[in-house]
Amino acid sequence: MATTTRRPPSGRVPVLFRPASRLTKHALLIAFGLFMLYPLLWMISSSLKPEDVIFREPGLIPGEVTGQNYADGWGALKHSFGYYLWNSAVITSLAVVGNLLACSLAAYAFARLEFPLKKLWFAIMLVSIMLPHHVTVVPQYIAFSKIDWINTIWPIIVPKFLATDAFFIFLMVQFIRTLPRELDEAAAIDGAGHFRTFLQVVMPLCVPALATTAIFTFIWTWNDFFTQNLYLTNSDNLTAPVALRQFLDSSGDSSWGPMFAMSIISLGPIFGFFLAGQKYLVRGMATTGLK
Repeated sequence: MATTTRRPPSGRVPVLFRPASRLTKHALLIAFGLFMLYPLLWMISSSLKPEDVIFREPGLIPGEVTGQNYADGWGALKHSFGYYLWNSAVITSLAVVGNLLACSLAAYAFARLEFPLKKLWFAIMLVSIMLPHHVTVVPQYIAFSKIDWINTIWPIIVPKFLATDAFFIFLMVQFIRTLPRELDEAAAIDGAGHFRTFLQVVMPLCVPALATTAIFTFIWTWNDFFTQNLYLTNSDNLTAPVALRQFLDSSGDSSWGPMFAMSIISLGPIFGFFLAGQKYLVRGMATTGLK
């Protein structure tokens, strides 16, 4: 009787080669991850080197480990670096609260309420997402200077309470639309109005979308150098990203070691906030169609 050799179905890897394929895939992912992390690892290594050997010994493993850069950087500026971290924390916290409050209210209105020209306003909001921020910088600066808001935190904070971040409104609208309207109808039967329905029915179910908004707002506001450098010119109002710029000197006498050390410290809150809300971030992105 003739024997035939069975071949694996098309597109499937033979069992014998599956461990090797998985090992190759993991090795490539690890290599790519290390490649992406190299700048961060180099900055951490440089912050632990004496300042005079940072660029002479560019390797990741320092020949001599010292913490002097952290001590020097913390007190190198007019105020301690903790002062600038506190300024960043205040501005970022208010920005997160403003976006959560204003964007969730706007999203509920677009997702659940009926009002004149609703589709037109929603389309205008979507178009504003594609408008670069730098296009509106000059008119915004002129407007804020007219009301004497330059060198205050109000140009950074107040727009957040006016639902100007269309991306987060769209994200929440998509999430609220996935919630069954029967919940709103049941609340209406119990005598709840729109505001009570928003607070007690919709918002508790929007925790993933709210967490996603909070995480992105925190990261973007904490790292925002351009806007904060534009409006905060007094050295007493500087935030961490702008304060880091003070370590650089155009004449070439820059404090690289202290700057790297303070950069590592300023990254700490971002990593902590992201890791704390990572599971909500994944869930929020997966349930709003923004994969």
